[in-house]
Amino acid sequence: MKVLILGGVAAGTKVAAKLKREDGSCEVTILTKGKDISYAGCGLPYYVGDVIHEKSQLVVNTPEKFSKLTGAQVKTLTEAVAVDPQGHKVKAKDLTTGEVSEYSYDKLVIATGASPFVPDIPGLELKNIFQMRTPEDAEALRKAAESGKIKRVAVAGGGFIGLEVAENLAALGIKVTVIDFAPHVLPNFLDPEMSEYVENKMADAGVMPMTGVALEGVIGTETVEKVQTSRRALKADALVLAIGIRPNTAFLEGTGIEMFKGTILTDSRMRTNVEDIYAAGDCAMVKNRQTGKAAWSPMGSTANISGRVLAQNLAGKEKEYPGVLGTGVVKLPGGISAGRTGLTETAAKAEGYDVITALSVVDDKAHYYPGAGSFILKLVADKTSRKLLGVQVIGSGAVDKVTDIGVTAISLGATVDQLSVMDFAYAPPFSTAIHPFANGANVLMNKMDGDLESFTPAEYQAGEAEGYRVVDCSPAPALEGCPYLDLTGIHGEVDGLGKDEKLLLVCAKGKRAYLTQNRLKAYGYTNTKTLEGGTFFTEIEQEEE
Repeated sequence: MKVLILGGVAAGTKVAAKLKREDGSCEVTILTKGKDISYAGCGLPYYVGDVIHEKSQLVVNTPEKFSKLTGAQVKTLTEAVAVDPQGHKVKAKDLTTGEVSEYSYDKLVIATGASPFVPDIPGLELKNIFQMRTPEDAEALRKAAESGKIKRVAVAGGGFIGLEVAENLAALGIKVTVIDFAPHVLPNFLDPEMSEYVENKMADAGVMPMTGVALEGVIGTETVEKVQTSRRALKADALVLAIGIRPNTAFLEGTGIEMFKGTILTDSRMRTNVEDIYAAGDCAMVKNRQTGKAAWSPMGSTANISGRVLAQNLAGKEKEYPGVLGTGVVKLPGGISAGRTGLTETAAKAEGYDVITALSVVDDKAHYYPGAGSFILKLVADKTSRKLLGVQVIGSGAVDKVTDIGVTAISLGATVDQLSVMDFAYAPPFSTAIHPFANGANVLMNKMDGDLESFTPAEYQAGEAEGYRVVDCSPAPALEGCPYLDLTGIHGEVDGLGKDEKLLLVCAKGKRAYLTQNRLKAYGYTNTKTLEGGTFFTEIEQEEE
C-alpha cells in the first residue's frame, strides 16, 4: 500500500512512524514544505528565553535520521499545491527549483498544520516584527532580544503562545505588554474571573495585559517604534504576532473535502468524507468528547494521539478517537501556571447542564514542607448527576497533576462523590493527606449537599452579595472596618449579629469562614454565606460608613 503524507511536523511524522511499525510493507512518503521535520513547536517560547539553550534541541528528528529510524521517506521543501481525489494523485512544488511533480497514492493523509494569522494592518513591512511558529521564528526573536536593542515588546495575542513568549521575554528583562481583542487573556480557556486573576498576577510581574483592544497598525521609519491599538499607541521596539493560527488547507479547494472555516472535518477514525483521504493535526477537526460536537484542537498532544489512531486504521485496525476535552496547561508570567480540562462554567451552561461550581484555595503539598504553595481550584459539575464536568486550576505548583486527574475523571464519567474518596498518592513533598483534588471535591460536595452556603467570586463580583454584612473570620483581624469573629470564641449567640441578618463570612482562603458558618448554624443563624476563595482570590470592597 502506498501512503502519501502531506506535512511532517507532529501529526504527519506520528502517522508515518506508527504505520511503519504496524505494517512495514507500506510505502510511506512524507512531503513537507519546511526544511525541518518533527520539531517541537511548543518549545519555541522557551528557546527565546534561553530556557532551552540550543536550537538543535527543538528538532526531534532530522529527515535523514527519521528515515533511518522508521523506513519512511521524507521530501522537504516540497509543498502540495493540488489534490486529485479521483486520480489518487497530488501535485507538489519543489520550493528550491520551482518544479511541479505528481505523486500517486493509495491512501492520502493531510497533516499540513496551520500558519500564524497575520492581520491586514499598516506597518508590517517594518523590522522587528516576529511570529512564533518555526524554529527560525524563535531564533530571530532570540537574537533580537540578546542584541540589547529591544527594551519594550508588544505581544499581540493573549493565548498560550503569546503569554509564554511574554513570560520568557520578561525573564530577559524586557518590558512586555500583551494586547488582546478579547475581554480577557486566555479567552475560552478559563472562566472570566480566573482570567482576571491571571491578569492581576501578570501585572504584578511587570507584564501588562491590555485586553478588549484591537491591533490597528505599526508605526516607525525602518523598525518598530510604536504599536497602534484601538485605545492608544504604545511605545515598542518590537511586535510579536501571536494572534492565532489558520489551517493550511487552501490547496484543497475543489476537492470536495468537507471543511468548516478551512478546517477539515473528520470522523472518529480520522477519515474525511472523501474516500481514501484522512486528516490529522492542526488542519483537522476532531470532536469534543463531552458534547460530541466538532472541535478544533490545535495542540501537539491532539496531533500525536489522533495521528496514532489514524495510522492504526490505515493498518487495518478499527480504532476510534473519542475526542478532546479542551485540555491544556500553560506556564504564565508571575510565577504561576494554569491548567484546564472539560467544560468551563460558561460552556457547561451553554450546553444546558444544571451547573454548580465551587472555587477553593487548597495547599499544593504539606503546608510545612519547603516550597509549599496553593492551588486555586475551580470544579464544575452537573447538579443532577453529580458528575464532574470541568476543572480549572491556577498555582505555582504542579497544576498538570490536578488537570490530569480531571481528565481521567471526566473521561470515565466520575462523580464528585467518587473523587472525594479516591486513594490519591500522599507524601509531604508531593501532596497533602487529603489530596488537593479531593479537598476541592469535598468543598463542592458540601455545597451540593447544602452544608456550605456560599457566593462564588463571580457572583460576588456581579453584586449578588449586596445587602450582606461582611464579617471577618480570619485567625486574627484582617479586614479593616469589618466586625471580627473568632471561631474559637463562638459558644452561643454572638452579640451584635442578628440570627436572621445577612452575613457574608470572609477569611483568607474560605476554609475558616466555612467552619465559622457551620458553628453559627448550630446556634440558629439562618442567613450566612461564605466567600469562596476568600481574600486570597477576591479583593473585598467594604463600603465606608
